[in-house]
This record gives sequence, structure tokens and C-alpha cells, in this order.
Amino acid sequence: MALQALRSSGVAFRKILSHFPDELSLAFAYGSGVFRQAGPNSDQKNAMLDFVFTVDDPVAWHSKNLKKNRSHYSFLKVLGPRIISSIQTNYGAGVYYNPLITCDGRLIKYGVISTSVLVEDLLNWNNLYVAGRLQKPVKIVAMSENVILRSALDKNLRSAATAAFLMLPESFSEEDLFVEIAGLSYSGDFRMVIGEEKSKVLNIVKPNIAHFRELYSSILQESPQVVYKSQQGRLEIDKSPEGQFTQLMALPKTLQQQINRIMDPPGKNRDVEETLLQVAHDPDCGDVVRLGLSAIVRASSVRQSAKGIFTAGVKKSLVYGSLKLHKMWKGWLRKAS
Repeated sequence: MALQALRSSGVAFRKILSHFPDELSLAFAYGSGVFRQAGPNSDQKNAMLDFVFTVDDPVAWHSKNLKKNRSHYSFLKVLGPRIISSIQTNYGAGVYYNPLITCDGRLIKYGVISTSVLVEDLLNWNNLYVAGRLQKPVKIVAMSENVILRSALDKNLRSAATAAFLMLPESFSEEDLFVEIAGLSYSGDFRMVIGEEKSKVLNIVKPNIAHFRELYSSILQESPQVVYKSQQGRLEIDKSPEGQFTQLMALPKTLQQQINRIMDPPGKNRDVEETLLQVAHDPDCGDVVRLGLSAIVRASSVRQSAKGIFTAGVKKSLVYGSLKLHKMWKGWLRKAS
């Protein structure tokens, strides 16, 4: 699986992980504290480290973590692990974040998601939240032998490449592809307007082309619809209606359903396959796919951010929000200078 190529052997990450209950099916670190980024975040030597912990039994995991790290939680800790787990699973994007935690001398943020919810997101793009994180380079710190999870991780990467193909022209560069892939989970995200630095996607991709290539090169080489000229860093994709229909049919279920809602006129009630066949012949096929992505991401990002006020607490939410706005402001100043 391509994701394994980026497995981290960093002692620092494993030391941080040792402060938490160890029943994890997957733990990964991501973001500007892990991978160098261009732009205003390029000089952050001690940037906050972002983690996601995937657990089979959220109630049991939060119960143990409350005993070990009770101070990490907001006022919701008084409600106990069952309520915390319910809030994690049933609200927002299925992930529970504790931000602005000091651990081993580093500032960290960690999210907890159940294995079953993550697998559903990886396969179907219900929220495209944690699945979106895993479409970009991450540092795998721990991973179990869960075959279903590993298969879903690989499927998520293939789906990301397919969605990007539909939004690109017939011929494009590796960088074009990776920028499109990195931007999938930001389509429609309201934080890209008010809280994230505008050049974020390009800043993620440019210094990390080699990492993206490790993730996707085998997928590109194996795809029957792609001509991958790896030496030149160029690709060609089948843009015929037949080729686009094949790609549309390979998209995750939730994205297909969103496209159907966008394109199905009132009263028609067409099935998804019929709608996708129509979209495959549409010269604006890529724009329709982008609208479908935006509908998924917009809803999940708003719900997750609203949930964060409660899971982080008001004070931490204000501090964390101000840090995000500061990064955006630095981006504006850099562009203006």
C-alpha cells in the first residue's frame, strides 16, 4: 500500500504517542509541524503538531484517556466517556479534537475517530474530513494489521486521483494533479475564506512533490486510463465521454449522490447511473464534480467547527481561532510585500 512508504520512524512522534492509551488501529501526524510548507508557515520551527488517533472502541479509549489526561478535555469531561464518544461519533465529521495541548515540550492537537467511522469516510466520502487529510502526505506513527482499514486507505487514494482526473484537462503536470488532489478536501470549506491562508494548497504541494509522488505513483502507473510519463512529470487522461463515465462510476458513493442532486431536475427522480452518464457527456463535467465536492466539505466543515467550540472549550477555541487568523494575515502581508 502506497501509504506505508511514508511510515515515520521518528522517536519524537512515538514518545508523544506513549502518553496516550495504546489501543490504536491507526495514528498519524500531519500538517505544517510535520511537513515543510511554503509561504508564511515555512519558518515555523516549533509549529503545532497535529495528530489523529483511530480507535476501535471510543468509549473504552476515552475512559482510559480521561484517567491519564483529564486536563486535555473541556468541560465535557464531567459528562464521562460515553457522552464524549457519542459527541465524537454523532456530531460534526465524526472526530473529537483536543487542541493546544503541551506534550513532551511540544504544542499538539489530537483528534480521535472510531475505526468504523473512518473506514466509511475513506470509502464513501461521507464527510471528506479525515479522509481528506489522508489524501495528502502524512506520517504514520502506528498502524494495526486491520485489513479492512488498510484497503480503505488505498481506496481513498485511488478515489482522490479519479476525482482530480475529472477536473483536469486531457494533459497536465504532476504538480497540477497533486494541487488538485490536495485541494479536494478544501472545496467549499468556509475556513478557506475566513480562517485559512489563501495559498494553502499550493504551499502544501510545492515543497512535498516527492511525498505526493510516493503516495500516488503506483496508482498512476496501474491506471488503464492514464498515460504517466514519470520522467517528464506529465500525464494524459482519457477525456472521452466513455472515459469520464468510467471515472464517474468509480467515485465514492456520497459524491455520486451529490452530483445526482445537483443535476437531477425536480420531478425527474433519475437514478445515479443515468445522471452520471449525462454528466460524462457534459463539457462542464469537472465543474459539476467540484460542486459535489463543495457540498460535502461545506456541510462537514461547518458542523465540525461548531462542535469544536464545545469539545475544545470557549477559551481554547478563541486562542486556536486567533492563531489561524494570524497565519492568514501573514499570508496577506507576504502577498502585499
